[in-house]
Amino acid sequence: MFEKILVANRGEIALRIIRACRELGVATVAVYSDADRDALHVRAADEAVHIGPTQPSLSYLNAERILDVGKHLRCDAVHPGYGFLAENADFARACQTHSMVFIGPSPDAMEKMGSKLAARQNALKAGVPVVPGTMEPVRTPGEVRKLALEFGYPIAIKASAGGGGKGLKIAASEAEVDRAVSLAAKEATAYFADPTLYIERYLPNPKHIEIQVLGDKHGSIVHLGERDCSLQRRHQKLVEETPALISDELRSRIHAAAVKLAASIAYDSAGTIECLVEGDEFFFLEMNTRIQVEHTITEATYGVDLVKAQIRVATGEPLWLSQRDLLARGHAIECRINAESPAAGFTPSPGCISAYREPGGPGIRVDGAAFAGWTIGSDYDSLVAKLIAWGVDRKEARSRMLRALAEYVIVGVETTIPFYGLLLADGIFVRGDYSTATVDSFVRDHGRVISSAYSGMEQATPRDDGPTDESPAALTVEVNDKQYRVTVYGLPAAGGGARRRASKYGRQKSVAYGGSAITAPMHGIIAEIRVKAGDAVADGQVVAVIEAMKMMNEVIAHRAGSVATINVLAGDTIETGSPIITLE
Repeated sequence: MFEKILVANRGEIALRIIRACRELGVATVAVYSDADRDALHVRAADEAVHIGPTQPSLSYLNAERILDVGKHLRCDAVHPGYGFLAENADFARACQTHSMVFIGPSPDAMEKMGSKLAARQNALKAGVPVVPGTMEPVRTPGEVRKLALEFGYPIAIKASAGGGGKGLKIAASEAEVDRAVSLAAKEATAYFADPTLYIERYLPNPKHIEIQVLGDKHGSIVHLGERDCSLQRRHQKLVEETPALISDELRSRIHAAAVKLAASIAYDSAGTIECLVEGDEFFFLEMNTRIQVEHTITEATYGVDLVKAQIRVATGEPLWLSQRDLLARGHAIECRINAESPAAGFTPSPGCISAYREPGGPGIRVDGAAFAGWTIGSDYDSLVAKLIAWGVDRKEARSRMLRALAEYVIVGVETTIPFYGLLLADGIFVRGDYSTATVDSFVRDHGRVISSAYSGMEQATPRDDGPTDESPAALTVEVNDKQYRVTVYGLPAAGGGARRRASKYGRQKSVAYGGSAITAPMHGIIAEIRVKAGDAVADGQVVAVIEAMKMMNEVIAHRAGSVATINVLAGDTIETGSPIITLE
């Protein structure tokens, strides 16, 4: 077993890995950016090192800095979690050259599945069906329009290096191709430093089913069932459950295909093979060569700690479980608690959490790293926590989830909690006949109810309670980028000072669309201005694109008019409600 592991990530997944290491008796090193000095994963680790500014490119994506930390602190291995460097084969190889084990698949296996184009080619070689589309990159809107004549609209324009819905845009007609290609390329470049795109036939109402696989370095591969991840917004998952409500015959075929594909590339860690399902047909979509956000519900039903399994496999240990040993029990559901406003198109809701209380009770698990006083910025993903409910059957799992959602208290930012309470109570979820299009249609059909759930909520107001006693204070200090924990006598006890008292949720952010100004619906960075002074603008036209919380968000005109002034430049940071364009 390893003696010390560097956790090259942040937030809830970093904390999850640190907890697994502690149970295995392995020391941990956390890394953190400027924004994460007080983060829970930093407090939980045995050692913590500052690696750079808030921007991911200068901190969590700074491979050279992370490797230097690991080498200096004599780490045996690096666990990348998910996102950031988790699927970077070059980083995995660099870990090896620095005498550290990369806890994940081999770089060769990663490369075979890291590019979506390469993954499609390898799936076909293994005899696994893929969504009809191109096997070569496309570079221009003209190429896309030509290929669309072959596949038909709607089409999906996708980043070859993408994942998690980033770099994926839909064109429903020829008129939408330019916009879709532009946005997909921008996201692909921003998040993966690779603008390569390809296209697929877009399946408008499929189920999104993924299969959890686990392999070792000795050729053994098993699956741990499937998850239904169809409930999505902007192609990013919101709610997942296992087992999926599909036929046993289809389930058996998908499991066999996943194991066959993983074996064909000698896969040697935890990974997920994703498929789209229409009727009794399934198509390979992509493979995530890392631990998955929703691994929690597989752990709940199979009783296997997948993070520990990754670590044990990385040491070279042969797989200790056969397929016959792996039996699922009960049903599990996960809701991703995001700092977003479903009432305003799932726009990000960064801000300070002024009050926080997690649910509990039978069958409930929370994987999070939030607390009262924690600020959710716009530089990282909007995920606050993952809420998991297990039950002996789907009915019990659903009722426990609804109970836990009612207990969950987050004040200061808007979250998806009220929305999930409505969605999971709706007949379409109760029946289980939902698809990837369900969330969009649910929002359209229940807009007033959703708005009502988020309206009339008062914003938190500060109250200074002051110090309470003169007990020793436990403090964290940073010296030469490394954190140390010290006890100081003669200072007020930790916990004094500003606290907040408020209603259950923060007030919905309003955007002043009235009058002549087109304003920012969220805090973020101006990625693109699509009009110029003097241009005629139609009601509903996209006039700008804002990058916020790792997503490209289009800004639309609230009325027709002519552009009088443009108040910002591409690259500017803008606050919610600030004017972007003034119309006359």
